[in-house]
Amino acid sequence: MVSLSEAAAIGSRDKYLAVVSTARADGTIQSSVVNAGVLADPQSGQDVVGFVTYGRAKLANLRARAHLTVTFRAGWQWAAIEGIARIIGPDDPAPGVDAEDLRLLRRAVFTAAGGTHDDWAEYDRVMERDRRAVVLVAPTRVYSNQ
Repeated sequence: MVSLSEAAAIGSRDKYLAVVSTARADGTIQSSVVNAGVLADPQSGQDVVGFVTYGRAKLANLRARAHLTVTFRAGWQWAAIEGIARIIGPDDPAPGVDAEDLRLLRRAVFTAAGGTHDDWAEYDRVMERDRRAVVLVAPTRVYSNQ
């Protein structure tokens, strides 16, 4: 077993790029690459994996089937996090999360994934325009090839 912080350390070696795999209705797997990071869940305080997305297939899959796998890799080293997704966004409101909380949560996920920005106001405008959602993954299993 590997910890979430060790998984994130692997991700940090390749710009926090991660493969996210979700299940389609027919049982096949849909995968895509995102920037992801580890941060404290704003409600529970537990460490989770977070990413920001507007991917329609990914979000539709997660709304119907919340289980997913996020895999960080750097060279031949990798760490996978299996878990349950919670979506928070303009199309997926969460109790106690208003527009300002969502704006700050998007920024927190972005910076946890190694992101920096010279114009946060522009970043916020793009996130809102694209109706991007935050996906927080509560881990049920973390493993690697270490």
